[in-house]
Amino acid sequence: MANSMYPQALIRATLPLAILACLEVAPAHGYGLAQHLEQWGYGKLKGGSLYPALSKLEDAGFVTTSWTQGEKGPARRLYAITGAGHRHLEAQRSRLAELAQQLGALPVALATTG
Repeated sequence: MANSMYPQALIRATLPLAILACLEVAPAHGYGLAQHLEQWGYGKLKGGSLYPALSKLEDAGFVTTSWTQGEKGPARRLYAITGAGHRHLEAQRSRLAELAQQLGALPVALATTG
């Protein structure tokens, strides 16, 4: 996770949701996901962070995989978001929005109670 715009702890915490957000647009191979996430400020993800996150998402039922034949090489896994993955993503987006709102209001709340 080199050259990211965000602190590593934030990247680790939000990576599964970012993966689901990518897959919400269209199914993708791991390399394509890594490229999208890099463009979103996640830096160059290594397989040691991306693929375990994908595996956990699959185990949770949020992602499905299928094999597609590569154009000039071996078959590759294609990842797609499931209905449960969509619902999970939407719920977590709401929770993140609430947290961001609370964090934004925190200085004001502290100033009025202090």
